[in-house]
Amino acid sequence: MGIWEHITELRDRLLKIIYAVIVGMVVSAFFTEWVIALMIAPYGDKLGLINPTDSIVVYFKVALMLGAILASPLITYQIFMFVIPGLTRKEKRWVLLALPGTTLLFLIGLAFTWTFLLPAYVGFLSNFQSNVFKTIWTAEAYISFVTSVLFWHAAAFETPLIFYVLARGGFVNSRQMIQYWRQAVVGAAVIAAVITPTVDPVTMTVITGILLALYVFSIVLVAVAQRLSPVNR
Repeated sequence: MGIWEHITELRDRLLKIIYAVIVGMVVSAFFTEWVIALMIAPYGDKLGLINPTDSIVVYFKVALMLGAILASPLITYQIFMFVIPGLTRKEKRWVLLALPGTTLLFLIGLAFTWTFLLPAYVGFLSNFQSNVFKTIWTAEAYISFVTSVLFWHAAAFETPLIFYVLARGGFVNSRQMIQYWRQAVVGAAVIAAVITPTVDPVTMTVITGILLALYVFSIVLVAVAQRLSPVNR
């Protein structure tokens, strides 16, 4: 396809993603308020509102995150279809088969982040220099922080199946991934620095370790994909 055809395809796929997120937001409207109360629980108190529209902004931020989570299978599919063009019917089938797995890994990452990482983040940030400062967080700032942490940490857990799909298409192989382990370590450290909201080295080291574990798991899945469908490109 020419450049304009690619632009048109990108536009169409982005529109499908937007529509899917909007539908997800509409569905999530039935339980958004409950999720907000759940998200505030680690803080242990009611959050303040400064601007008159803050409550509305908070509500729609959470609804947007929930809509993106509900639409994540279609979002992943549209990204795959654009990044890996020209797939055969059989190849499209295994991309579709991988979508439930990516959603499951996303939910596992969400649960892991919520259970272990978010309480640690909130505890560290709220108690840091507590002898000097009094922690008073606004609802808008706190919810923005929580939604960002939950979404990007959970998205990182989808890495293994993304590599698996790329391997089924012959774009990566396990030998290459093993050879580039040094770059993987550096990349994991950089990503950990970006998605980790605290500045303490212990937390960043833990996140780096999790990302490297996901990379190792990705290598295993890539090796399995090569055995199932060896392709040389």
